[in-house]
Order: sequence, then structure tokens, then C-alpha cells
Amino acid sequence: MARTKFIVVMGSIMSGLGKGILSSSIARLLKKRGYKVLPFKFDGYLNVDCGTMNPFRHGEVFVLDDGSEVDMDFGTYERFLNQSLTGKSSITGGKIFKKVIEKERRGDYLGRDVQFVPHLTDEIKCWVKCVAEEEKADIVLIEVGGTVGDLENGYFIEAMRQLGHELGKDLLFIQLTFVPTLGKGELKTKPTQHANRLIQSMGIRPEIVICRGDEPLTKESKEKISLYCNVPLENVLDDPFVQTVYQLPEMLEKQNLYEVLANRLELRKDAVEESDWEKLVGRIIKPNVELRVGVVGKYTSVSDAYVSIKEALVHSGAVVGAHVRMDFVESTDIEEKGVKELEKYDAIIVPGGFGKRGTEGKIKAIQHCRENGVPYLGLCLGMQLMVVEYARNACGLKGANSTEMEKDTPHPVIDILPEQVSIIEKGATMRLGAYPCILKEGTKAFELYGEKNISERHRHRYEVNPNYAGKLEEGGLIISGLSPKNSIVEMCEWKDGFGVGTQAHPELKSRLEAPAPLFVGLLKAALKRKKKD
Repeated sequence: MARTKFIVVMGSIMSGLGKGILSSSIARLLKKRGYKVLPFKFDGYLNVDCGTMNPFRHGEVFVLDDGSEVDMDFGTYERFLNQSLTGKSSITGGKIFKKVIEKERRGDYLGRDVQFVPHLTDEIKCWVKCVAEEEKADIVLIEVGGTVGDLENGYFIEAMRQLGHELGKDLLFIQLTFVPTLGKGELKTKPTQHANRLIQSMGIRPEIVICRGDEPLTKESKEKISLYCNVPLENVLDDPFVQTVYQLPEMLEKQNLYEVLANRLELRKDAVEESDWEKLVGRIIKPNVELRVGVVGKYTSVSDAYVSIKEALVHSGAVVGAHVRMDFVESTDIEEKGVKELEKYDAIIVPGGFGKRGTEGKIKAIQHCRENGVPYLGLCLGMQLMVVEYARNACGLKGANSTEMEKDTPHPVIDILPEQVSIIEKGATMRLGAYPCILKEGTKAFELYGEKNISERHRHRYEVNPNYAGKLEEGGLIISGLSPKNSIVEMCEWKDGFGVGTQAHPELKSRLEAPAPLFVGLLKAALKRKKKD
């Protein structure tokens, strides 16, 4: 078997340049040639995972099949590779320090003073190499979170330096940088030069420099970066602004990035045919119609809090040939001003969330959709509040609510899962990861999925109270999906129009090549309604 190759993608000047998208695009180019690619992501924060982080600070918490709560870049990896990952690919400062401290407490380091080098760095190298071997990866692609010079990722960068020393030509470093523009098209390469020198002072020599910027690199700016960063001219590439991130692999392909990687890492250069990926990207770029979808949430000031929903709409839009304009609607505004603002939307989504703030606004939005035939999709809390709205306004259960919002509600149609009652800790204690669901034949959900047994990812503590399931069905709500073992309500829907709620987060499994069925159904219903209007 050929030796595993390693590619390390590092930032330099500033964060937010899109290392995750770049890493995913590189992974896509490699997978396109038949290689098994294993992404890793290092995050320097001391949380064991990002499950307890506020979306306002960190963006969306992405959940994997195995229940791991990870950085939202994992959503990008999965969407570009069209494959599911595990929590083993997520390395945080908290996880690494926890491992080392546990070993020290067990006595594994008896007689030694435990230090960053070699103990912490050895732990990191062992983690990466062991998982790569376990997964039988051809190529490991490691994204280093943060920027060079950050205190919290210095030890990880040192571990990568050591790994590069051990592996020699089987490891390659890539630097992602920003080239600002001043005045009339004057590209400034000096920040990139200084950042590159800082990286080299750490014993690492990037062999490819990829540049974000407001404008494409000029020949002169490329030559400067090549000269001062010690890389061949052909190894200085643009990371251009694109209409959709799914164009980036093709943009890098046109700049011969794969050929550069193949020459350096001794990879095959077989010709590849155009795939469905390119055709779908074409449909994103040149849609037939525009649809407006309102996302009624409480974290609307941070678009990254709902990034998987946005991408799922892009994927389903490609299927139906529509450009989806997604607008955030603050649910507290609806509480104060009413639902007038929602009249301009072709469809409404209420996403997941926690806590009482804004829930009555979401319930008003759901009622507006049900009573006016607006296509609606409820995700997690969005399904729970769909049930609350129906219980109050269609079943006559006055004051119905979730015990999360109102502990002493007279009709607790949503209640905490029994296994969650005695849990005190917050981290990784919800119902997390992929769970099976059995769909009821003849329902919209069954029609969209095209099969009875499905699996979607979850992240929740509350469920539809089984004591009220019968009353809800008597009132006309269709329970279209149940968990096979303990009959947790997984999906429900309205009899008339398109209104589907799911306890799961189907957006987490949506990919360009395998869009989430419920999102496709939502947009098809929106198109149908739009044509009638």
C-alpha cells in the first residue's frame, strides 16, 4: 500500500478567509481522482467541543452521525466530499489537554515533568497518524484553525512542524493569505511576505501560497510573492470571490493546483470526466426563477448560526432550478410588529434553537403559514412550536406550550425527554447524532424520502409529549414519522398545503449531490404556489 500523504492548510494574516472552503475544495480535487481523503480540523479553544458555545460567538454547531458536536467547517467538508465524517477528525485544545492530563493522573508519565514538547505534540501527532491508519486514508488534509502567531495554536503548529520533519516529502504545507488592495488596483503583498517569514521562523516552509483578495493577482504581485516567499511562480494561486463556493474547486483546477499537488506528492494524473457536480453548479449560477424564503429565528444577526440551512436551500434550489434568496427574520420583531413582514415570502422555515426568547413570534409565524397556505418547514424547535401552535389553535388546548418555555403550562404538549431529566452537565448530553425514523406511508414525508426507513441527525432535549399524541391526531395533525424503539414523534405535518415539521436537523446531511428531501419538497411547494399567484 502506498504511503499516506499529508497536506496542512494554515492561515496567516487574519481569520475568516475561508480555510475550511479552501481545504474542502482541495479535498474535492483529490477525491475526484479516486483518492480517499480524510479531513482534520484543529481548533485552539479549550472547550472539549463546541456544543456549549453560543451561536452568536461561534456560529453553527455542526453535529455528526456519531453525535460529535463540531465546528461548522465539518459541514463544508461533508458537503464537498459527499461523505460522512466522525468526531475523530475534530481536534480541539480541550480534547488534547484532557487526554494529556488523564494520562498524567493515571501515572503514564511517572518520573517525567509533563511538557508541551514532547508530550502534547506527541499526542497530536499520534492522534493524526493513528486515525489516518485506522481509516486507511490515502491523503490526510489538516486545517489549522486561527492565524499564525496565535498563542492557542502554537503548540499544534509545532506538532505539524515535527510531523513534517518525520514524514519528509510526504507532507506539504499550504499558506492561505490575504492580499489587500489600496487605491486604484494597487495590490499590497507585504503583509503576505511578513506572515510567510513568521511561518518560516517556526521551522515551516509553505510550498504553495494561495491568496484571497478584492482583485485577482497581477503578474507583478505573483512574482513578488514567489520571490519573497521562496515558492515557484506556478505555486502562487488566486482564491477568487465566486458566485457560489461550489465553484472554487473548478477555479483552483483551472490554475493547475492539482497538477502542482500531483508533482510534489507523486500523485496520479489520470484524466477525469465532468461530473454531476459541475452540472449542478451551473444550475446554481444560472437559475430559472427566484424564490424568497424567510428564516424566522433568534440568532439572525449572525448568519453563520444557520449556515447549513442556507446551504441546504442552495442544494435544493439547484434541483428545482431556483435561486433561493434567504432572509433572516428576527422572531422578537414578529412579537412586537405582527406577521405583515412575512407576506413577501414564498416559504417559511423556523429553525432549531433554545430558550424562551422569541418563541411566541415563531408561533405567530407558523400560524400565519398554516392559515394562509404558505409552505412551511419546522426544524427541531420549529417542529415543537408547530405542535404548540396546532394544539392551541386547532385542538383547543388553551395555554398549550413546551415545558422548556413554561414549566407550569396546563397542556405540556412538548416535554423533556425522560433520559434528560436527571442530567446536570450541558456538554454532549442531548440526544445527539443519527437516529432512525419510520415514516408513515401516504404522507408527504414518505413521498419525499421515497422509503419507509430513514435516518437523520438530531440535537435536542425535548420531544412531543406522548400523552398528547392521540389528541393532536384527533384534531387533524398527521404524525408522519416515529422512532422505532420508543415511539418518539420524529415528524408531523398538516393535512392541507405543505407544512412539515421534523425533530431532526436534515440540513446537516444535505449535500449538493444529495440534497435534503424536505428542503426539496419545501421549494417545490413554494414554486407551485408562486405559479398559482
